[in-house]
Amino acid sequence: MSNVQQGVAGLNGGANCCTPRHMETVTQRSLDHLVLPTRDLKTARSRLEKLGFMVAPDGHHPFGTSNCCVYFKDGTFLEPLAVTDQAKAEESIRSANVFVARDRQFRDSVREDGLSAVVLRTDDAQRDHRQFEVDGVSAGPVLDFSRSFIDANGKSDVASFRLAFAAEESSDETFFFTCQRVGVPAVDRSALQRHPNGVTRVDRIIFSSSAPEEHAPFLSSLLGTEPSLADENAVFFTLSNAELAVLSEEGDEAPGEARLSARALKFHHPDTGTLVDLLTEAEIPHDLIDERVIVPPAPGQGVFFIFESQP
Repeated sequence: MSNVQQGVAGLNGGANCCTPRHMETVTQRSLDHLVLPTRDLKTARSRLEKLGFMVAPDGHHPFGTSNCCVYFKDGTFLEPLAVTDQAKAEESIRSANVFVARDRQFRDSVREDGLSAVVLRTDDAQRDHRQFEVDGVSAGPVLDFSRSFIDANGKSDVASFRLAFAAEESSDETFFFTCQRVGVPAVDRSALQRHPNGVTRVDRIIFSSSAPEEHAPFLSSLLGTEPSLADENAVFFTLSNAELAVLSEEGDEAPGEARLSARALKFHHPDTGTLVDLLTEAEIPHDLIDERVIVPPAPGQGVFFIFESQP
């Protein structure tokens, strides 16, 4: 846990290590959501509700996967993802659906529960795809799709998306994509954004790597910003609505083959005492370090969840 704790505590200062490629064409990105593969949505829903999150009704994609999302007040969300129609998923992979193919790759090479993708907001996924191809980081063709959305009151509408994918060449684990919301459903999410644990947003996404600095050029180009700190032990990026950290962890990768592995999510919440009471009542193992509550991974929650009380 030492690297995770370092990421939570944060680091200030430090020199920038590099100038990213094509910075003149990419503005600073915002976090849209995070994809968390899970074995089944029932397990994920139970775990997240015990942690004090409101979980949306199941949503079904047209390509064999389904989700049960956790929405936050700033418009970001968590997307627990399960394969619910194996035949459709197989057909989608054969049709070059990058979303399903990378989900399969994560499950086969890493584990069933985890954090596989960081999703960034965009107003033009086609433009992003062209840039990813120029940069040599495209993970495959653009994906357009629609799915139904149901709010807490049972009102339904259709949401439409366009996705552009990027990944490091050596990565068989973490990937990234930009998400353009082509059609926004006319439903009320406010009830789904009020969580019993008080969480209002994701503060930081924490990765580990045997060589954090190796990822800085790729991440700088993708995120549209230079690292706020970068050395052999850590690389930090500030998005417009969150932070992304890559912390040093021993590994046996050869030079140039370091991999990003998602380790933790840090959430903003207002009241440590109330959260500790909630977790204790739900019999969720946790550690309290200063004002940070740390919950280890479990089925339905694939990475450490860290809750830090802030005004």
